[in-house]
Amino acid sequence: MTQNPFLERSRYYLAYEYPTKIRLAVETLDETIIWKRANEESNSIGNLLLHLSGNVREWIVCGVGNAPSDRNRSAEFAAKDGLTKSQLLSGLTSSVLGADKVLEALSDADLDREITIQGRDTTVFAAVYHVVEHFSMHTGQIIMLAKIYKPGAVNFYENAGGIAVPLWGGAERMKSI
Repeated sequence: MTQNPFLERSRYYLAYEYPTKIRLAVETLDETIIWKRANEESNSIGNLLLHLSGNVREWIVCGVGNAPSDRNRSAEFAAKDGLTKSQLLSGLTSSVLGADKVLEALSDADLDREITIQGRDTTVFAAVYHVVEHFSMHTGQIIMLAKIYKPGAVNFYENAGGIAVPLWGGAERMKSI
């Protein structure tokens, strides 16, 4: 069964492209960098990974999928150390795989279903759209920080005659969707 193109593309970004790029960027870094903050008002890569895991779980797994939520959003930003990069990436993987299962089970009719998340009335469509957009923004922040902390270590594309060719398997995966 072919799924709605919006849901297929959302699943691709959330379960494959963004987490792959995050993993590749984070794996270039030393453990000491993961919890480094530029200043007290900034988030570390560790904070961003905790936050993405929490957001995807709360909005998709719990909000759309009706699982119970025990998220402590403020703790995601308050953390200053703790989990290793491997543990953080594992938590993110768990959240995105859980979300992918929820999204896989959705039909076109589900997209109009009204739900409430974080006290906000919304629809399944709007919730999925929010999570993809939100995940994209923080993926860019994590990649930028990795490039600052480890110049030259993060490269996702090869310039092939003016065409950006993914070095991370993105082209093959996109063809399969």
